[in-house]
Amino acid sequence: MAKQLTLSAQTRQTKGKGAARSLRRTGQVPAVIYGHGRQAEPLALDDLMLQKVLMTAHGSTLLDVAIDGRAPVKALLREVQRDALKPTTVLHVDLFEVRADEKITVQVAVHLTGTADGVRNGGGVLDHTLRELTIKVLPANIPEHIEVDVTPLMIGHAVHVRDIKLPNVEILNAEGLTVCVVVPPRTEEVVAPVGEPVVAAEPELIRKAKAEGEEGEGTEAAAPAAGAKPKG
Repeated sequence: MAKQLTLSAQTRQTKGKGAARSLRRTGQVPAVIYGHGRQAEPLALDDLMLQKVLMTAHGSTLLDVAIDGRAPVKALLREVQRDALKPTTVLHVDLFEVRADEKITVQVAVHLTGTADGVRNGGGVLDHTLRELTIKVLPANIPEHIEVDVTPLMIGHAVHVRDIKLPNVEILNAEGLTVCVVVPPRTEEVVAPVGEPVVAAEPELIRKAKAEGEEGEGTEAAAPAAGAKPKG
C-alpha cells in the first residue's frame, strides 16, 4: 500500500497573484482542495512541512490533510506547480479529496526487480519501455509501486501488461503494451577501410614528362594528314 503522510492546512480568504506572492513571503504556499462535487476550498500550507512531504510523496501517495485542526480528510497530490527558474520553490498545490469507499484512477510507477537471464548469461540488454501503469483502485489499496520480476526473461522475451496481476487493482492500460523486453546485445558497426588516397604527381615530374615526350607547340612540323600528297 502507498505511504500515507500528514499535512496541516489553514483556510485562506485572499485570492489572486498578489495575495499568493504575499503568502509565500510569509513562508506559506497557496493551495486548493477539491473533489466529490464540493466547491474548491483555498488553503495555505506551511512551506517547510510541505517540502518534507514532497521528499517522499508522489501522485499516488495518500495524504491526511487536517484543515484548521478539523478531522483529517484523505487527499492525493494532483498538481505541484514549481518556479521554472527555482525548481525547489513551490508556487501552488492542488489536492484532490478521496473517499474510502470510492475507487480512483492513479498512475503508479513500475519497478523492475532481479537480473534477467538474457542479460546475465546472454549479454542482452533490458529495455524498460513502460514506467508507469494507470490503475483504478480503492484508496486503501493503492500500491506504493508495482514490482515486476524480470529474472526468468531470456533474450527476445518480454513482460506485457496482461502478465501483471494485482489483487484488488484494475489495470487500465492496453493488455498488449510491453512493459519491458530483453533485446540482443548491441554490436558495434564495422566501418569498411577507406581506400588508399591518390597521390598527385609532383609538378617537377609533370614538367619533365612534357620535356621528354613533347618538343613543345610549334617546334616541329606537323605530320601530313592521311592521304595528302607531299609538296614538291
